[in-house]
Amino acid sequence: MKIVVTGSLGHISKPLVQELIKKGHSVTVVTSKPERKMEIEALGAKAAVGKVEDADFLPAVFAGADLVYTMIPPGDFRDPHYDIYARVRALMENYRKAIAGAGIKRVVHLSSIGAHTDQGNGLLKLHYIAESTLKQLPATVHLTFMRPLGFYYNLLGYIPMIKSQGIIAANYGEDDLAIWVAPVDIAMAILEEIENPSAVSPVVRYVASEELSCKETARILGQAIGKPELQWIRIPDQQMLDGLIAFGMRPDIAEGMVEMYSNRSMYEDYFLHRPVLGKIKLTEFATDFAAVYQQQ
Repeated sequence: MKIVVTGSLGHISKPLVQELIKKGHSVTVVTSKPERKMEIEALGAKAAVGKVEDADFLPAVFAGADLVYTMIPPGDFRDPHYDIYARVRALMENYRKAIAGAGIKRVVHLSSIGAHTDQGNGLLKLHYIAESTLKQLPATVHLTFMRPLGFYYNLLGYIPMIKSQGIIAANYGEDDLAIWVAPVDIAMAILEEIENPSAVSPVVRYVASEELSCKETARILGQAIGKPELQWIRIPDQQMLDGLIAFGMRPDIAEGMVEMYSNRSMYEDYFLHRPVLGKIKLTEFATDFAAVYQQQ
């Protein structure tokens, strides 16, 4: 198949591209960074340099493809002029028009837990917007929505807190559920969906690697860094909000993040569509976590 992959050579896109090429697919990788072109071509893929936000760029890249993999690039939550929801609406409308205009028949989109609702999910509402926009495509377009859980590498953000305070603290913790996923497991799940599509559309597939409590998560990370007593404590929403704002995050973005973490009911839809867990467990990631911890 001729496949277009957005996301450049990120945590998910790179292993996905590598596997697709091994399987004999013709792959074009979209990147906004010209310096990535050589690395992309070294993998055996074609590089398309431009921005997915560019409505004139996408149609030409998608032309002739059998399938496109789409995702939302990260934004700058500290930018005072950054309107995350307006950006996502514009981006997804670009995707929708380019997909329809190019006559693409299959789309795999990287979504998230929380995308099943626009209520009480904080920042994850952006994924509801994204899925809703793609659902406006003709019924002849087969849609697959990949909904990963919490990325292992997000835990790296707690390293400064561990070093300065000796704890992990958030508005969820202790015995609260923490479901984690490795980017490679997401890439492998996407590959499965590409090569073995369901007859129905849209398809929703959650992706997770390990289901733990916050307490268990802290224990595994603590053992890896030589702090077996490491605790993950739960703090009030207001305390977390104040901390995020003090860190430099815009108040509206911080409020969305607090709401996102406090709404544990989002897991209900996950358990209704519970996936087979991926191969990479937290103990494996903890080795990488420890290496970063020692460097900082």
